[in-house]
Amino acid sequence: MLRTHNLGEIDESLIGKKVKITGWIDVSREHGKVIFVDLRDRYGKVQCVIIQKNPDFEKVKKLTKESCILIEGDVNRRPKGSENKELKSGDVEIFINKVDILNNCPALPFELDEKNVNEDLRLKYRFLDLRRTDLQKNLMFRHKFIKAFRDYFDKENFIEVETPFLGKSTPEGARDYIVPSRVNAGKFYALPQSPQLYKQLLMVSGFDKYLQIARCMRDEDLRADRQPEFTQVDAEMSFVEEEDIYAVVENSLKYVFKEVLNINLKTPFKRIPYDESMKKYNSDKPDLRPETKEKYAFTWIVDFPMFEYSKEDKKIVAAHHPFCMPSDPSKLEKDPLKIRARTFDLVLNGTELLSGSIRIHDPEIQKRVFKVLGINEKEAEEKFGFLLRALSYGAPVHGGFAIGLDRLIQILTDSSSIREVIAFPKNQSAQDVMLSAPAEIDLKQLKEAHISVIEEKKKDEKKTEEGKIENKGKKEVKKKK
Repeated sequence: MLRTHNLGEIDESLIGKKVKITGWIDVSREHGKVIFVDLRDRYGKVQCVIIQKNPDFEKVKKLTKESCILIEGDVNRRPKGSENKELKSGDVEIFINKVDILNNCPALPFELDEKNVNEDLRLKYRFLDLRRTDLQKNLMFRHKFIKAFRDYFDKENFIEVETPFLGKSTPEGARDYIVPSRVNAGKFYALPQSPQLYKQLLMVSGFDKYLQIARCMRDEDLRADRQPEFTQVDAEMSFVEEEDIYAVVENSLKYVFKEVLNINLKTPFKRIPYDESMKKYNSDKPDLRPETKEKYAFTWIVDFPMFEYSKEDKKIVAAHHPFCMPSDPSKLEKDPLKIRARTFDLVLNGTELLSGSIRIHDPEIQKRVFKVLGINEKEAEEKFGFLLRALSYGAPVHGGFAIGLDRLIQILTDSSSIREVIAFPKNQSAQDVMLSAPAEIDLKQLKEAHISVIEEKKKDEKKTEEGKIENKGKKEVKKKK
């Protein structure tokens, strides 16, 4: 290692010892024959001092903020009255013997402690933006939460299984991101909106407790709590009822809140039927903090409708997804819009944090649900034949849930957007401005993927084309008359 210690390890216990430390120049202050350099890494910050007699003095004098350097020096106690109680290293300083410049830094596009920086500028230089203390704290906090979730589920005998990214396009609500197949001309994969079907198949395979910190992709309009790519704590269990899932979710959250935040959550969480929530709060995501006087107000919303009517699509659609078990399957064909589903959401401070359900394990019930949704037998076989076959091979009763990890971390860090708790997010136009993605690809790649691109016509060209079509239609009508 180039360093003997990280900056979080520099304290009074090292007084009188020689150290090698590395990091970035946070602040440099020249006071006559002395230069003070505040060196920073993700562990902490340390004041370093170099005097004019040192042959590296002029070199340090020319260094810019955020240059990366290596310092060799002695750990000394700071002069009385100059201590900094806000730093762990605040009682000591490094007397510099030697400085190696690992890399200079040019003029910064923005100051790292600057407020109200244009977000696209921040995202363009995200590698610099991530040096900000608040973002580093957010990502370290996120890491601890993920680790705590994994620790809890491991203790409960869940097995973590990675499911594929390249799958099949299925009607699950949002638009799919699609990937062309080079070796299968004219065919496409879809990136997963969730591991929903794979985790149900794992239940059929006998893995009765599944977990995944799952990456999901949905091509939907963005807002403060949405991203094209997002992460969820994804779990599924066999031989369970709703009460079993409520208990696992509550106990897992209780565990991670205690481990990471040292907060004792009160369980069980309150439960509100969907109809009551809509009537009382005019929302299925009520914020109960004013009622409970608590900082974190969890509540279950239960007894959701199985189906709803989409005015846009002019048909019945699944309120959650088409794999939820109806509360009374015998009434499926009679009056589907009055049927309840064995589904549930967990709401935190007015934000939907989790969605889950008991799944359909009987292939005949699944076929009937598809029929209500207007999916005929042929289409069901084409899109979900694998699932129907799997369910017919002794599928167990099963259910599960997914916790929106990004939303949870956003709430707990009091961040304005989930972009503040994700290392490399997209902007509000679903663009990665740092990489300039999405981007055009060369003709060779398009040809290999058997794809041709249709250029979008300009507005004037579109109007002309639409006018031609309209005039053509009028002429045809006249001919018929």
